Amino acid sequence: MSLKNMMRELKEMKDGIGNISRRGGESKLWRSRTRSHVAPDQPLVESECFEQSPWANLPPELLLDIIHRVEESETAWPARAAVVFCAAVCRSWREITKEIVKTPEQCGRLTFPISLKQPGPRESPIQCYIRRDRATSTYLLFYGLVPSEGESDKLLLAARKVRRATCTDFVISLAADDFARASYTYVGKLRSNFLGTKFTVYDSQPPCDSMIPSTTHRRFHSKQVSPRLPACNYSIGTISYELNVLRTRGPRRMHCILHSIPVSAIQEGGTAPTPLALPQSFDDQLSSSPSSKGKGPLIETSSPSLAVTPVFSAGSVEPLTLKNKAPRWHEQLQCWCLNFRGRVTVASVKNFQLVAAVEPAHNVSPEEQDKVILQFGKVGKDIFTMDYQYPLSAFQAFAICLSSFDTKPACE
Repeated sequence: MSLKNMMRELKEMKDGIGNISRRGGESKLWRSRTRSHVAPDQPLVESECFEQSPWANLPPELLLDIIHRVEESETAWPARAAVVFCAAVCRSWREITKEIVKTPEQCGRLTFPISLKQPGPRESPIQCYIRRDRATSTYLLFYGLVPSEGESDKLLLAARKVRRATCTDFVISLAADDFARASYTYVGKLRSNFLGTKFTVYDSQPPCDSMIPSTTHRRFHSKQVSPRLPACNYSIGTISYELNVLRTRGPRRMHCILHSIPVSAIQEGGTAPTPLALPQSFDDQLSSSPSSKGKGPLIETSSPSLAVTPVFSAGSVEPLTLKNKAPRWHEQLQCWCLNFRGRVTVASVKNFQLVAAVEPAHNVSPEEQDKVILQFGKVGKDIFTMDYQYPLSAFQAFAICLSSFDTKPACE
């Protein structure tokens, strides 16, 4: 039997089990109401049916071989969704799938939502593109080389630009139609200062080995409060653009300080922090649905006693700093140029390449210093490419690129 037929039967079996469990639960509840008028506290029919299904009771060796073959055969989206379907069958399938699927640093693939918070591969970058919608002030990050005509592109992240009196926020979500900060799809935000010259990247979950929250506010309905949802944002980096008050010739100059990544990550043998799960566990994401929206009073969580503190304390670990690669002036074209290796085709003030800004004392090889960690550029009207690699994650790279979309009259 081919893998496609196997996955088709698997989906039919799962749908059938769900229908049977729902019918069984309804009939049991109806009988209890007619006899004693008391509903059971925790109906367990559905979970028992899943655990007793033939798919859950497969021999571990056979189950491991099936999921391993599916994971190796489906390397690109949308076909890679079959790997996610395997993890959604039952608990045993989910545990084995999580053991087989590797991080983007190891395999260069994006599979589960947590992959967007993990560092990219070391050798070759992950290539994505951003589509801008001026009417709705939204920015969509897709996985792929170039936009396709169909709807098969894999949406990774979405952001909405919100202008405020003293700043501008880019709210980042996993879904293009849900930017509520109390939602399970909320992953973080980017906030600028009044001039648009300095930005702060906030994550919805604390960085690895850190539990230091920021003082930013989050507003949500009381009925949407969940102990698994973070109550505040965590500052993980800052982006600064140098002022150009005298209007001297040259492109934008930017510096990125990533508090959640140590500078030792780009040294030989160094590693970057790699989260293994989102604030809401992966089990609950696949087995439970978000609660319905309530209309209770708004709650605001903040603590004035909590200061915005870097993840690494001063004097212990130095954070990684990135700077834009200096372009060269082309006399014939009369413009500044960078080698984007064919990934950028339109000249724009937003185009940039980021490399590590390190001192000689850090013992970083010249190859690592010249390696482009993130590049961003324009290829068409409202279409931009974004290529990132280790030690940046897709979320961090997307947040840095969003800073380029904000208006900066004092930097140009």
